[in-house]
Amino acid sequence: MIQAYVFPGQGAQFPGMGKHHYDNNAFAKRFFEQANDILGFRISDVMFEGSEEDLRQTRVTQPAIFLHSVIAFKSIENAAPHMVAGHSLGEFSALVANETLGFEDGLRLVSIRAMAMQKACESIPSTMAAVLGLEDQKVEEICSEIFRETSEVVVPANYNCPGQLVISGSVKGIEIACERLKAAGAKRALVLPVGGAFHSPLMAPAREELAKAVESTGFHKGKCPVYQNVVAKAVTDPNEIKQNLVDQLTGAVKWTQCVQAMIADGASKFTEVGPGKVLQGLINKIDKSVATEGVN
Repeated sequence: MIQAYVFPGQGAQFPGMGKHHYDNNAFAKRFFEQANDILGFRISDVMFEGSEEDLRQTRVTQPAIFLHSVIAFKSIENAAPHMVAGHSLGEFSALVANETLGFEDGLRLVSIRAMAMQKACESIPSTMAAVLGLEDQKVEEICSEIFRETSEVVVPANYNCPGQLVISGSVKGIEIACERLKAAGAKRALVLPVGGAFHSPLMAPAREELAKAVESTGFHKGKCPVYQNVVAKAVTDPNEIKQNLVDQLTGAVKWTQCVQAMIADGASKFTEVGPGKVLQGLINKIDKSVATEGVN
């Protein structure tokens, strides 16, 4: 059986996350204390005692999900992935799981990425919207039309599963897109409560910052391939992995295509590692025939 491990992205956080690991595993406690030192604030306190609002700040959310996911993976006995993937931020957890990145380097990069994204969000009013029940191609066409006619940025950002695509762009671009997409037959086109246009050209300033940090970090040959969001195929070369991580900030998360590629390459069981179970739901919608499970 070919076993795939997949790791969630932003949105999987919840108050109290990771506390059961901290309370029950000495190694988890060590990881949390290490993270507190690296980040310069007690992220463990925010994760265990903070409110949903506290956890929603990008500078907290991303390291918190990464930390929870890596600890959950390390708690699996004899974990031997044949392939790994992560949804957006989850790609960093996946790269620690297959040993392309060390834990400390991974956490530092996630923290730099989170701060840079937060800064980009604050400098330009932008947002995202979930589009349900419309063909991907139709959504792509309408986004392109809006940009051609108005110069407002609006692009497909997350291909989550068939019939569920998230778009990203300027506030005005997203408003126009939601109206047009509903008129074109979308069941729903719903603006999301996020503070910025992730995975769009509006993240260019954050991309530059992340690129510098990635370039100065040691990446190793991983133990198995990672299926990366922007290319939706197996990647093993550390330099390609670096480039794809940087490109992901302004490029689309092709999650549907990643899962399809993993299945085409033989994956028969997917284990979602980290908080929540969003990815299990998406994978079941992409292909009902594969087995899914979660390790929280």
